[in-house]
Amino acid sequence: MKPKHSRHLLGVAIATAIAGTASPVLAQEPPMEEVIVYGQFGMMKNAIERQRDSDVLQNVITRDSIGQFPDQNVAEAVRRLPGINVLNDQGEGRFIAVRGLDPTLNGASVNGTRIPAPESDTRQVALDVIPSELIESIEIKKTLTPDMDADTIGASIQINTTSALDREGSFVTARVESAYTDLNSESSPKVSVDFTHRLSDNIGIAGGFSYNDRDFSTDNVESEGWDITDGGILFADTVEYRDYDVNRKRIGGSLTLDVIASESTTLFARVLHSKFDDTEQRRRLVLEFDEEPASGSATSATFLSDDGEIKVERELKDRFEGQTIETYEFGGESIFGAWNVDYKISLARAEEVENKTEDPTLFAASFEDPGQLAVTFDYGNMTLPAYSVGTGAATFNEASTYEFDTLELVNGVAEDEELALQLDVTRAFAVDNGDLSIKFGGKLRQREKSFDLYLEVYDGFDGDYTLADVTGSQSYGLIDINPLPDLAAVRSFNAANNSLFELSQIDTDVESALEDFRVDEDILAGYVMGRWETERLLLIGGVRVERTENDMVGNLVELVEEGGTRGGVVLDDDTVFVTERAFDTSYTDVLPSVALRYNLAEDMIFRGGIFRSVVRPNIGQLAPRFAVEEADDGEREGEFGNPALDPYGAWNFDATVEWYFAPQAVLQGGFFYKDIQDFIVGVEFGADDAPYNGSFNGVAFDEAVIPLNGDDASVAGFEFGYQQALESGFILGLNYTYTDAEGEIGGRTIPLPAAAETTYNAMLGYERGPVSLRLTAAYRDSYLDELGGDPEEDRYVEDHLQWDLTARYTINDNFQIYGKLVNINDEPYVAFQPGPGSNRLLQYEEYSWTGVLGIQATF
Repeated sequence: MKPKHSRHLLGVAIATAIAGTASPVLAQEPPMEEVIVYGQFGMMKNAIERQRDSDVLQNVITRDSIGQFPDQNVAEAVRRLPGINVLNDQGEGRFIAVRGLDPTLNGASVNGTRIPAPESDTRQVALDVIPSELIESIEIKKTLTPDMDADTIGASIQINTTSALDREGSFVTARVESAYTDLNSESSPKVSVDFTHRLSDNIGIAGGFSYNDRDFSTDNVESEGWDITDGGILFADTVEYRDYDVNRKRIGGSLTLDVIASESTTLFARVLHSKFDDTEQRRRLVLEFDEEPASGSATSATFLSDDGEIKVERELKDRFEGQTIETYEFGGESIFGAWNVDYKISLARAEEVENKTEDPTLFAASFEDPGQLAVTFDYGNMTLPAYSVGTGAATFNEASTYEFDTLELVNGVAEDEELALQLDVTRAFAVDNGDLSIKFGGKLRQREKSFDLYLEVYDGFDGDYTLADVTGSQSYGLIDINPLPDLAAVRSFNAANNSLFELSQIDTDVESALEDFRVDEDILAGYVMGRWETERLLLIGGVRVERTENDMVGNLVELVEEGGTRGGVVLDDDTVFVTERAFDTSYTDVLPSVALRYNLAEDMIFRGGIFRSVVRPNIGQLAPRFAVEEADDGEREGEFGNPALDPYGAWNFDATVEWYFAPQAVLQGGFFYKDIQDFIVGVEFGADDAPYNGSFNGVAFDEAVIPLNGDDASVAGFEFGYQQALESGFILGLNYTYTDAEGEIGGRTIPLPAAAETTYNAMLGYERGPVSLRLTAAYRDSYLDELGGDPEEDRYVEDHLQWDLTARYTINDNFQIYGKLVNINDEPYVAFQPGPGSNRLLQYEEYSWTGVLGIQATF
């Protein structure tokens, strides 16, 4: 008996595949459902079939498998695919690194429309904005063809929403769940609904809605300024204990209308809207030391106020940040005999807003008299440098000791918008020894990205304002860091006494003018490619040409100290000078590519690809923002953007073999290599250093940091994957990726930032009758996070292994209940400096585990 179509949504499993673009289906043919599958076993079978029939190298995860995994967003949904390293933010996956490359080297799109970045300085899209429930599938394309946007070196991440014409009949699926977070003992609701409906044989609509209100906490320790005294005492000159309480709301919706307009034409209209609100309360205790410790050992250090100032800060950050991503698309496909024409117009918008964020309200005390304060640190546990107070403990722990120091109010809007027009034409030819088609087309992308910041800095208060006026209690679980400010009390006091805060006009003017910019970018692309397929061979080759034009506006912000000279006049006060600067650039890239598939045997396939691609500089590096501080003696220090930067360029090589050794199994292995040119890095220059000799774009300096092209990098590695569904009900999956990524930076050979040498994902599933279980492990090696002035100051992130468990029980054709345990092993985030002697903590965060219970109904 054929199962009901609604059971397709009850299927849950991973679909990890190397898949390609399917051959076009004539519009006049009624859409047919290719496979109706049950659970993990059926989805594994479907994934292997898709892999075997594919054109190019990619990995795919489908809707049902997203539902099965304990994942909150798009970034986390792909965590378990081969070669994927997901970078976390406060325990939640945010950025996707592919094959050990920095996430900025990826491109991301929804239904083929590039997603703009809500954040101001980057092109990189934080994919935690998009709820996973709105997505039908995610494709990680590792090999490009000429008809694809070429702005990626890591991978092209393509997110697809649902089409009603892909399914027979109609359905509605609803989920309700609650997530319990162990660290703060809070429960968070989540609801989602998605549907497809055939209005007629020729018209269908599909869409979804998701709402998630998540409360969680993070316990954090950070330290910096590590050094060793002449006596061998190791110490950090700054240690921070951070207590985070965060609320994140995700609201998303998608809607698609598909119409078979005639026997030769299909049309579509799609919209996706996703809103991500991040409200963060961060309370912090900071200890800063001006001088070396007075005494200590290999694992401890004691600081005395007798030797120099000990500054203690207790503060509250009250931040709201709202991000929105929207995409609108209209297009279609028309067939005229042997000609196939695809056309689309799209608009994508992203925005990030901060409104009256209080970042921070800071209270401080300085201890600098002999016998006033003694603080001892124990570094024996690298992840938790504990402190104790000897002399002066009563004063140190008294809230009234800490007087108001600074209040900053942040109002900022970052906007990123891209309008795109695309046309693709395919002509099929009949030949004796195979199928031949020629495809050509063009695309116009018009993008505008801007940032407008107004930051008010208040550094005085007309009256008495101490921590005692707004004291609360900590939720921090690592050590005692009381007294701390209370969120409600600070909000109430600041609002009631708003007129008493004293504005620092000079700091406000500098901060508000420095970050502003606007960058207009037009990309005109054209391509031609051929596709030739025989019984054993598929060959795709061609060339893409992209012309890029940039118009950029930013500010030169010069802060001249009191006593300095401007225009022959000696200044009586610190003074800010702001000058708008505008630049335009243009360049052309020629990007050839070849993709190959060859059937070595009936059950073995070889795939290869060679292509050239580019990644344009990050907006923060490109925008003409010039910051200069000029001392009263005329010495000038600066940090500059560089509007003349060239894009990264790369030659990419891929080769893989797939062996289908059983009906529902595949074993595959592959090699990849990338030769990257014009890698961008910030370089320090002095007044006498070539090529600038103290002047950059007409701005004089004695010392400056400028981003430049010039360094090269190489990435080499291999991938291994295994999947098999056994008749016993067990389902096995394992993938492993090794990446050797090195670059020449300032005369040093370093691993590329975010390049994890080893990543692996393992899965053990079981499915029998109504029961479905899955245990997964995701591992990534340690990696370089930030480059320091020398190897001992580099920032590394420690290796990470996370275990997750999912269980489902199918009650009947319409209802399921499910449970999830995320981060069962309570894996923390740890960043460190590598030495010398031993690793030195820079950041430690722990999140504990999260449990989810939910019910799903499908009709």
